[in-house]
Amino acid sequence: MSAHTQTVEKGQNTTLLCQESYVCSGTDEAIFECDECRSLQCQRCEEELHQPERLRNHERTRIRPGHVPYCDSCKGANGNIMHASMTGSRQIAAVRCQVCKINLCVECQKRTHAGGNRRKHPVTVYHAGKAQEQEEEEGMDEETKRRKMTEKVVSFLLVDETEEIQVRNEEDFIKKLDCSPDQHLKVVSIFGNTGDGKSHTLNHTFFYGREVFKTSPAQESCTVGVWAAYDPVRKVAVIDTEGLLGATVNLSQRTRLLLKVLAISDLVIYRTRADRLHNDLFKFLGDASEAYLKHFTKELKATTARCGLDVPLSTLGPGVIIFHETVYTKLLGSDHPSEVPEKLIQDRFRKLSCFPEAFSSIHYKGTRTYNPPTDFSGLRRAVEQQLENNTTRSPRQPGVIYKALKALSDRFSGEIPDDQMAHSSFFPDEYFTCSSVCLSCGCGCKKSMNHAKEGVPHESKSRCRYSHQYDNRVYTCKACYERGMEVSVVPKTSASTDSPWLGLAKYAWSGYVIECPNCGVVYRSRQYWFGNQDPVNTVVRTEIEHVWPGTDGFLKDNNNAAQRLLDGMNFMAQSVSELSLGPTKAVTSWLTDQIAPAYWRPNSQILSCKKCNTPFKDNDTKHHCRACGEGFCDGCSSKTRPVPERGWGPAPVRVCDNCYDNRGIQLDVAELPSDEEGGTLIARKVGEAVQNTLGAVVTAMDIPLGLVKDAARPAYWVPDHEILHCHNCRKEFSIKLSKHHCRACGQGFCDECSHDRRAVPSRGWDHPVRVCFNCNKKPGDL
Repeated sequence: MSAHTQTVEKGQNTTLLCQESYVCSGTDEAIFECDECRSLQCQRCEEELHQPERLRNHERTRIRPGHVPYCDSCKGANGNIMHASMTGSRQIAAVRCQVCKINLCVECQKRTHAGGNRRKHPVTVYHAGKAQEQEEEEGMDEETKRRKMTEKVVSFLLVDETEEIQVRNEEDFIKKLDCSPDQHLKVVSIFGNTGDGKSHTLNHTFFYGREVFKTSPAQESCTVGVWAAYDPVRKVAVIDTEGLLGATVNLSQRTRLLLKVLAISDLVIYRTRADRLHNDLFKFLGDASEAYLKHFTKELKATTARCGLDVPLSTLGPGVIIFHETVYTKLLGSDHPSEVPEKLIQDRFRKLSCFPEAFSSIHYKGTRTYNPPTDFSGLRRAVEQQLENNTTRSPRQPGVIYKALKALSDRFSGEIPDDQMAHSSFFPDEYFTCSSVCLSCGCGCKKSMNHAKEGVPHESKSRCRYSHQYDNRVYTCKACYERGMEVSVVPKTSASTDSPWLGLAKYAWSGYVIECPNCGVVYRSRQYWFGNQDPVNTVVRTEIEHVWPGTDGFLKDNNNAAQRLLDGMNFMAQSVSELSLGPTKAVTSWLTDQIAPAYWRPNSQILSCKKCNTPFKDNDTKHHCRACGEGFCDGCSSKTRPVPERGWGPAPVRVCDNCYDNRGIQLDVAELPSDEEGGTLIARKVGEAVQNTLGAVVTAMDIPLGLVKDAARPAYWVPDHEILHCHNCRKEFSIKLSKHHCRACGQGFCDECSHDRRAVPSRGWDHPVRVCFNCNKKPGDL
């Protein structure tokens, strides 16, 4: 009822008053209803009005308790229905216009009194009693009752053209369907090309011609997105879809949306209006079947488990009815009655190499339209027959249907660039698979879309190739692999048990190490200084792995040696006791012991000069005599001579004063194997070069750390000039607010957001180093 319509209270009570006011002035109770006079009449007015001979034959009905008159606008002069939406039934009036003197149903009131001056006419409201409604229903046949049940059905937008669900939640979906939450129902959807009359077909098949789904004579498509309505007669959720070949934008997403609708449907109607069946019909169904089996079968099973659905979702696709309307050609199979149309359709699928094995059944229903309108009775019977079959797919509650659609929408969503799609298929894999591409080889991920939300890693169909840029070679411990375990190992500058300075010294001497959590250190790159075997041939297995966008990459933490040196300097500066020992001398002494020949006295045992007994201080240099191996000060071991008997060859080397004076006396030296002797010689010569190099590196302590930070920065760190504010609290950096890098993620933080200390073995820091607030919260090893 219009908001501007004036409502008169008179007539709202259970007693109906005379509407003629001919004798009684409208105060007497109405006793009769006259169809020809189109009014309720009291006893006196009825007698006076029908006195003339020409009015005596008017059909008058005695009013019963709770009576409400019929709509006058719906009836013609002979009582027939005038507008198409009310075909086959007489509508009960809702109001009576006191100016026009007519009874109007709700739709007629909207049609005739919604605009102009008529909307201001005062009206009397009727209230139909239950007895009246029951009497009306008892007088209806089954077909009329069905029509009445669908009178109030309206459609609503379920999913828009961007794949966004337009209902807020499960309760909103059930409310818009206007059905009970416990009602078990099936889903029927329709597909076809634009302009083939899909909405019109649904309106006549399920809703007796009422325009539940919008139709339009215009060239533009009248259905955008996915619309739904509930058929209370057949207990079916009816879904109308966009037409194929009609969309101009978001084509890929709209096409993918069709398969989501197909996946939740129990019965699919493919509507085609053509004199011959086109190949695109078979290609669409064939591609839909392939995509359904490849992407949706597994996802529907997962949805059942993930959503905890009481009713398992069938992984077998829906049944299909091909509704074929022709004008000039005969229907399929009509030439030869012995030919079954379904058999001819299967042969056509096979010739086109399309295999619709995902669908539970495929039926053909044709109609030839010599003169409009189209006959939908055959389709209606076929649909009802298929809906009665619960062998493959059973009815389920509307909440289950919503959860299935929501799960599929969450899984298969996101933009698909149309310009990158080669549309050789209606449903290419790109519509449903992850869009991530390996940075090294360019292969795409084969997992479903949005799989990362469930913690499932990327995976590709093909093997990757090595890229120097990403260094995507990974190692696994061979010994653990042979014991049935797959343990990844990373080349490191030092073992986890080494202190920062000691680890760097060992790195300078032994190169990088490979340490297994189970087996310990399994490889040192310069263990022998000559003849070292590649770790791949001895202790590790190598694999080339894909590099996916957003991952941390492949970490070889020996690349962090320079930054570890800086961190080691800071570590040493924080300990006065360690710093007072003289880092250079401490490391040099350790290195000397590591590369010294077996007959040399260890530095830790040399407390004073062997000859003059002068005690050594922390910064004093200890020298070994190459002949006797004892420790001396520089003054007592400044002479040189060849010592070939110790493996030093013919070149002069440092000896103490006593050995120089006794150079004519042959030393009693145990004979060593030639390979060990040669190894000792080479080791010591290279070792002296290493000592000189290490001594030069350690002088970096005398250089301000800021001058070497850029050279020492690991590759995964964000450059200082790109860091404008803290990655966590967003504070802008200034002279007073310093930048700090998290050793785990490489982002820049203020001190307050990165004051935690934690070992980061994957990046090469086995000892506690600075990490940000977020990385520190991560469980397990970093």
